[in-house]
Amino acid sequence: MKLATYTANGRTRTGIVVGDQIIDSGVDGTMIDLIRDWETLKPGLEAKAAAGGGVPLASVKLEAPVQRPGKIFAIGLNYADHIEESKMETPQRQVWFTKAQTSVNAPYDEIEIATGTMTNDYEVELVAVIGKGGKHLSVEDAPAAIFGYCVGNDVTERMWQHAGPQWSLGKSFDTHAPMGPWIVTADEVGDPHNLGLRCFVNGEKRQDSNSKHLVFNIWQQVEHLSVGMTLEPGDCLFTGTPGGVGAAMDPRQFLKAGDVVRCEIDGLGHIEAKMVAES
Repeated sequence: MKLATYTANGRTRTGIVVGDQIIDSGVDGTMIDLIRDWETLKPGLEAKAAAGGGVPLASVKLEAPVQRPGKIFAIGLNYADHIEESKMETPQRQVWFTKAQTSVNAPYDEIEIATGTMTNDYEVELVAVIGKGGKHLSVEDAPAAIFGYCVGNDVTERMWQHAGPQWSLGKSFDTHAPMGPWIVTADEVGDPHNLGLRCFVNGEKRQDSNSKHLVFNIWQQVEHLSVGMTLEPGDCLFTGTPGGVGAAMDPRQFLKAGDVVRCEIDGLGHIEAKMVAES
C-alpha cells in the first residue's frame, strides 16, 4: 500500500495512493498516528483502497509522509563507492548523525540555499520508516520493526558538515531533508536490499546504484540503533548514499539556485525540487 500525507482545501490529511488517485484515509491525526495504530486500521484501509474513488493526485499538494518524525537518523559512509570517492576508510562501526526535524521538506517543495553558503550537495537515499519499532532489536527482529520505505535526499552543506567532527549541523539546514512522495509499506516492497536508486541534477545522472551495495544493511542498522534507544513509530532512517556526489567531482559541482534535483528509487517513486536562494 502507498500512504501519503497531503493538503487539500486547507486541510492536511493522510491518504491512500491508488494509481493517479488519492483516497482519504479517514484517520484522524498524522501519519505517525496511522502507523502506531496500523494493525487495527489496516483492514479498513485495504477496503477503502479496493473500493476506489478519491480525487486526482494532481489536485492535492503532497507533503513529507512524516512531517515531524520523532527522530531522524542517517548513516554515513555506507556504500563502497562513496567511501572511495570520499577518500576514507571503510568504517568498522556504523557512523551515524542526526538531521533536525525542521530539515524535513515536502517531496516537490523548493530546497533553500542558506544565505552565505555555497557548498550545498545532494545525496539520494532509501529511507526506512519505523513501524512498531522497539529496543534491543536483533537482525532477525528488524524487518518486523519497519513500517515502510520512501525516497529521501540527504541534502548537505559540505562546508558546515566538515567544519567540526560532528556532521549534524551541516546536515540539518531548513528544507534539507525532502522525503516522499509517499510511504510504500514493507509488505509491498519485499526485500529492500535490491532497489535501484538514482539522482539527477538538471537531467544529468549523477548517482546510480542499488541498495544491495549497502555496507551495513538495514537490519544491521536497526539492530545497532536500538541498542541504546527505543525506535518509535514514524522515526526515519536515511540508510546511506552511493557514489557520485558533487563534492567528489573534479571540479567539484555544488548545487546553485535554479538547479533541479531529482531522486528516484525503483518501486518507491521520485522526489524532485528546485534549488532556491533563501529569501
